[in-house]
Amino acid sequence: MCDLHDQHDHEATPVNGSGLSRRRIMQLLGAAGVTTAALAADTDPVMAASADDTPAAYTAPTGLAEDSPAKRSALAWIEGHATRITGLNAAIWEHAELSLREWNSSLAQADFLKKAGFTVEFGTAGFPTAFTATFTQGKGGPALGFSGEYDALPGLSQRQGVGHHDPREYVHDPFAPGYGPGHGCGHCALGTAAASAAAAVAAAAKKHRLPVTVKFFGSTAEETLIGKTYAVSRGVYDGLDAFLDWHPSTANATGWGSTTAMTAVTFTFLGVAGHGGTPLGNKSALDAAVMMATMSEFLREENLAPSGRLHWVINNGGDIPNVTPEIAEISYYVREGSPARVQVLLDKVIAVSEAAAKAAQTSVRHRITAACWNQLPSKSFAELMYDNMRQIGPPEFTAEAQTLAKELQASLGLPQKGLHAEVAALTAPNPVFMGGGSTDVADISWRVPTVSMGAALAPIGTKMHTWSTASCAAAAPGRAAVLAAAKYLAATAVDLLTQPERLKAVKDEFAERTKGVEWRTALPEGYEPPMYEPPRWFLERTGQSWPPENITWPPRRVVSREKFSSLGPELAPQT
Repeated sequence: MCDLHDQHDHEATPVNGSGLSRRRIMQLLGAAGVTTAALAADTDPVMAASADDTPAAYTAPTGLAEDSPAKRSALAWIEGHATRITGLNAAIWEHAELSLREWNSSLAQADFLKKAGFTVEFGTAGFPTAFTATFTQGKGGPALGFSGEYDALPGLSQRQGVGHHDPREYVHDPFAPGYGPGHGCGHCALGTAAASAAAAVAAAAKKHRLPVTVKFFGSTAEETLIGKTYAVSRGVYDGLDAFLDWHPSTANATGWGSTTAMTAVTFTFLGVAGHGGTPLGNKSALDAAVMMATMSEFLREENLAPSGRLHWVINNGGDIPNVTPEIAEISYYVREGSPARVQVLLDKVIAVSEAAAKAAQTSVRHRITAACWNQLPSKSFAELMYDNMRQIGPPEFTAEAQTLAKELQASLGLPQKGLHAEVAALTAPNPVFMGGGSTDVADISWRVPTVSMGAALAPIGTKMHTWSTASCAAAAPGRAAVLAAAKYLAATAVDLLTQPERLKAVKDEFAERTKGVEWRTALPEGYEPPMYEPPRWFLERTGQSWPPENITWPPRRVVSREKFSSLGPELAPQT
């Protein structure tokens, strides 16, 4: 068996006789401030750190994941608690609570870990529904972190295990019908599997006397990318040696590609209300929001690279046509390959907002609600995770699970291929970054070596953030995926304990990739995270007081002070 570190020799292989790898040259160019248009992509030090030199003919190494008594104990713990694990997933699925308001979901996950021997403290980084659970065995061992989430998405309510669109909660409104929230991204399973893996590692460490500190971070508001990014800026994840993450997916796979950096921003336009039947002089904030949406679409051809994404929603556009909207809000997600590239695109979006406000004779203000980096890859960590996934095998999907998947695919007009029932081969990332999704785990990855993987919970060809995922999340597909994901995470974590050379390789790669790059939060100075006031019973159960010290409460009101528009001097009467 070759040493894991040998698998990374390409990172230090000299190119052009310089003695430096391509990624290191890119980092140094960025640090030197080379900013010509031709080199812009290659000289962004953050994108350089995320780059990779792996040849297309790459073959994943084997023999990294080793059988051990501790690993067998961890996997046995998961098998022995399978009913409890799938029950926790189902309970959180039933709650379907939105970001920053996961009162019951966070408590359920915290109680699960308390029973596993963890100490729990709520209020991490000031967020009422965020918590940190800690287990320590012995002294001097590494500190391993697990990522837990439990927020649902608005409008994705769906009955469990039903193969066609059938909202579990239908919101009747004769003017604006809709659906309740649902776990269309599978975070009920995400947090459950991570908590189960953390508990399994703790049980194995205790039984086999392996020194370790296991920390589980119950994170709020992942869907709005608020919870972890702010927590990182507050030092919550400092002191960890490695961090393990997963996400429900349509495939069973891991890798070392990057994600997109992102800034979430909301623009508020303020005008003057008035009767729709006498509109002269009124100032419509909605007109401004619509103009901004229209103008921002014109950025796409000349200002949006293939690695960029720009999407928006008008989340406040008025209530009735007969009242000119005095306040309107439009929210954007601005994504690019690095924080620096996000800022360039964001500046253009802000300029569009100012133009729209001027045209509509309204005022505009904006507030950044979230901002995250792109994820820093870890090839050595992904290789170790992959070897464990390969050895453990894919989720054990039942005939019931595959039938549901095919019914959903038929309902959505997709080929009826069912669920992904194998572990996908580990392949090198695309050498050309083409953009994609974002995650607030990304900021953690710049502070501590991080691995991410996906386990199939949704049918092949479908997507996250859909009602079809909500149908699967706690049904037969979700029950299989949550157990498999817990095993992948736990087995990889145990290898870091029983094979110190694996952890060293992961940390060495992290040190090499981050040379010349200093992580700084992308959140603006003076940022206060948005929060909702918890119910009294939740504060009492979790031992918290309100408000936390890091926010202003009550928040400042947004009130229009605009004046009616002048039409000019009155016309002289006709004679």
